[in-house]
Amino acid sequence: MTVTHKSRMLILGSGPAGLTAAIYAARAGLKPIVVQGMQPGGQLTITTDVENYPGFRDTIQGPWLMEEMQAQAEHVGARMEWDQIVEVDFSRRPFVLKGDGGTVYEGDTLVIATGAQAKWLNLPSEEHLKGRGVSACATCDGFFYRGKKVVVIGGGNTAVEEALYMTNHSDDVILIHRRDKLRSEKILQERLFAHPNIRVMWNRSVGTFVAGGEPEKLVALDLVDENGAPAERIEVDGAFVAIGHAPATELFRGHLELDSDGYIAVEPGTTRTSVPGVFACGDVMDKIYRQAVTAAGTGCMSALDAEKFLAEADFEAAHHEPVREAAVG
Repeated sequence: MTVTHKSRMLILGSGPAGLTAAIYAARAGLKPIVVQGMQPGGQLTITTDVENYPGFRDTIQGPWLMEEMQAQAEHVGARMEWDQIVEVDFSRRPFVLKGDGGTVYEGDTLVIATGAQAKWLNLPSEEHLKGRGVSACATCDGFFYRGKKVVVIGGGNTAVEEALYMTNHSDDVILIHRRDKLRSEKILQERLFAHPNIRVMWNRSVGTFVAGGEPEKLVALDLVDENGAPAERIEVDGAFVAIGHAPATELFRGHLELDSDGYIAVEPGTTRTSVPGVFACGDVMDKIYRQAVTAAGTGCMSALDAEKFLAEADFEAAHHEPVREAAVG
């Protein structure tokens, strides 16, 4: 027998965006259901030290912060479902979503907060040293490398921006790129090349992130020369992999309008998507800031946008006016 859950608001994703949306929706009496997805708590559950979330004077742990957000959401009335959505139908309201175990979810509105994942080099040594000298977010972790030698790996806008950002903390920043020219915007390249504390190592790729010390952490990189010259080792304190992000939007392709990079397109200044009643928040629609606090902010916006949508729909229904049907974007 198929189990069906119905709600005024469904929320996909349980990172800062999804849980903030749940808090606001629950306080508005909408009894939201949060489908947590493959990584309950989002990327913060694999982030150890957090120093830049407002309200905490001391360093906090990412997993703890997400546990507190979930507890708050549940306390005010949100319901958590540990499931993975594999199919969506936005052709009519209520929207219908199916979980991988066959459970059906129906929502008068839907908030998508499925996030984005940083792209990695997929080296065993990289995985081993994540959080111990290897990071994918300079604005998140750069503060820990004040006065230390760091490298940024990549050649696009993200890499150049992170290299420039790291000069706020370090006088010795190296950009490592596997080609002989950058892919970033020209204005960013001009700023990079003009900066006295940044140097570029061309035609290099990382072969190994080298661990050492007690406790163990990143101490060096073994670099491969793409032109065939001998490999070399450079000592570093921190490495930032900056080769882009991949938004979790494959499920919505053909159902919602996406931008050229695969992020969900929203109406400027709102979280409204191309389908009325469907809203997007957090990193799944934000490819610029990608911070926990901005994700939480857009989560708040999505809940308020959805609440307004429902109020207008209820008013139309009460006055016997047809409610606009969702159109596939």
